[in-house]
Amino acid sequence: MFIVEETIPGTEAAQIPKQRGQSLLDTAVRYAEERHWDVFPGTWLEAAHGVQRCSCGDAACPAPGAHPSRPDWATQATGSATVARRMWQKQPTASILLPTGRTFDAISVPETAGFLALARLERRELTLGPVTLTPSRRMEFFVLPGAAVKVPELVRGLGWSLASLDLAVLGEGMYVAAPPTRVGSRGAVQWACRPTPANRWLPDAEELIPALAYACGRDR
Repeated sequence: MFIVEETIPGTEAAQIPKQRGQSLLDTAVRYAEERHWDVFPGTWLEAAHGVQRCSCGDAACPAPGAHPSRPDWATQATGSATVARRMWQKQPTASILLPTGRTFDAISVPETAGFLALARLERRELTLGPVTLTPSRRMEFFVLPGAAVKVPELVRGLGWSLASLDLAVLGEGMYVAAPPTRVGSRGAVQWACRPTPANRWLPDAEELIPALAYACGRDR
């Protein structure tokens, strides 16, 4: 069973358990080996005068230690556990990034809307895919690939325009940072819903969009 950390016992629990003793290398290998996700190493954090700076060298980096380190990152991504191990052995503190548009897309919403949507989806007893909670206070719901094409029409069908909601879809050519990647001093990406055998098969975007759009509309 793939267990990175305990999941949130309920949407009322705002505090997510801290991740303990996780090796970025071992976790990246497990994502490739057990979930069959493509992975690639991103930038990492370096201590400079007591401050954690991004390895990219930009003092104003918007995502320190959690973005691609090279322009050809899409071709670098691998689903091979052996190759993943070799890449992280070169830089063990590199962030773990997962390209979207391959084995999954991700629907990104504000944290407050995400918890509201989780409560509604739990009442429907829908099996969710993995969901991350980022230090920038956003939640990313993993869904089947193709969501980037479907979601705008699905949202319009519910009476909203995508531009009016703080809801974004990460598809082909984009990526998400995976736990336990740290983003500067803001903290680590964590699982709101962890990967388990039960959610290996991801939901389709149309199963989640009604709850997510409603939650984003209320959050707005």
